[in-house]
Amino acid sequence: MNFKHGQRAKNRGTLVHIGYGNFLNWNRVVAILAPETAPAKRLRAEAVASGRLLIANAGRRTKAVIITDSNHVILAALAATVLRERLVAEAGGSEK
Repeated sequence: MNFKHGQRAKNRGTLVHIGYGNFLNWNRVVAILAPETAPAKRLRAEAVASGRLLIANAGRRTKAVIITDSNHVILAALAATVLRERLVAEAGGSEK
């Protein structure tokens, strides 16, 4: 099943493009972190050890670390600010 940017899956939330053909259900996102921070590095190492790391950056430099409610850690090539803007745009809000 192919989804387009912002399309809703049945009762599953909004799928938003996070770069390089990868989509994410924004209803499951808990946090978006900068990859250079110590907590992000620690979460990434724990995710590797437990098999919860998803790499969605297509071999590019990681610019954001996304944490989901299922404790999965997703590495994205788009910056956290860009991902936040997409989330706000999809929500139809004007958060500041």
